Amino acid sequence: MAQSQDTRPKEQDVETGAAGHGAEPRGKRTEDGQATYLVAIAEALWEEMERDERVYLLGEDIGVYGGAFKVTEGFYDRFGADRVMDTPIAEETIVGMAIGSAMEGFRPVAEFQYADFMTSGFDEISTALARVHYRSGVPLPVVLRGPSGGMVRASSFHSINPEPWFAYSGGIKIVCPAFPGDAKGLLKSAIRDDNPVMYLEHKWIYRRVREQVSEDPDFLVPIGSANVRREGDDVSIITYGAMVHRALEAAQTLEGEGISVEVVDLRTVVPMDEETVLRSIEKTARAVVLSESYRFVGIAAEVASTIAEKAFEHLDAPVVRLAPPNVPIPFSPTLEDAFLPGVDDIVATVKNLSAW
Repeated sequence: MAQSQDTRPKEQDVETGAAGHGAEPRGKRTEDGQATYLVAIAEALWEEMERDERVYLLGEDIGVYGGAFKVTEGFYDRFGADRVMDTPIAEETIVGMAIGSAMEGFRPVAEFQYADFMTSGFDEISTALARVHYRSGVPLPVVLRGPSGGMVRASSFHSINPEPWFAYSGGIKIVCPAFPGDAKGLLKSAIRDDNPVMYLEHKWIYRRVREQVSEDPDFLVPIGSANVRREGDDVSIITYGAMVHRALEAAQTLEGEGISVEVVDLRTVVPMDEETVLRSIEKTARAVVLSESYRFVGIAAEVASTIAEKAFEHLDAPVVRLAPPNVPIPFSPTLEDAFLPGVDDIVATVKNLSAW
């Protein structure tokens, strides 16, 4: 029987920039020791595989090819086929293998070429992965990795932010880091967690953002903890993922116009760090909730609801959501730019809210 061929676009079709080289991920840092978001993720995987032989990887083209975005480049040579497993193009099978092996004591990290295709394993994820521990008491240390989000002209089948679908499942932690250090520390925490974790890495950030990242093999960032990325007094922007970078750019622009913006990076959407969010609202009395997931029944809706319920007495203006409409993500650059909240949109929204 002829094998099916994977015609999904690989890295070179949706992003520019050559993959780094080196015997292991730290060899792919810049000369001054900075790590990109992609390299930080690779380091986390490598270090946890070195630390714990129960950790293994499975997914489509992650072995010899090194993954669609080259995150696992070099892993096959170091760890072998038993721990870096190429799978068929069958996401429900990938999830099922991960669940079964985790129940037997392994700690699988399953990669999806694009987070959009997590829905092909939706039943396994929402019905089995999210509920096994509650039914059996058996720990289920599974990590599901997937490149998510738009901004790279990858069209409607390779640009989704699926976190609202799986946030509804219950029993799954959902992580959406925006910076390399958080990406590394949160992934290591996810792999060590005895609960299922969905780890969504925004493909736009992969090679665009770099910073100094800890080389401590036990460097961890706690799941469920937000981070105030920028202090401000007038308006809070609550966001996560790639939108953090747009929020910070907008905040810089607004500072020049006399408006002080606080930017809160959720980092984890399930569980959400309500304390940090509410503390920011108490300080500024105004909130813009910014999200790349859809506006209707999206993450922004949940955050806005939490603020309205628990910080109403501190608000001087309505809570504002800024998120895309519930329509397929366009391929046209002009239309995608109109679809996603841009820096100008954020600036205008904050100005309107400040004048309330």
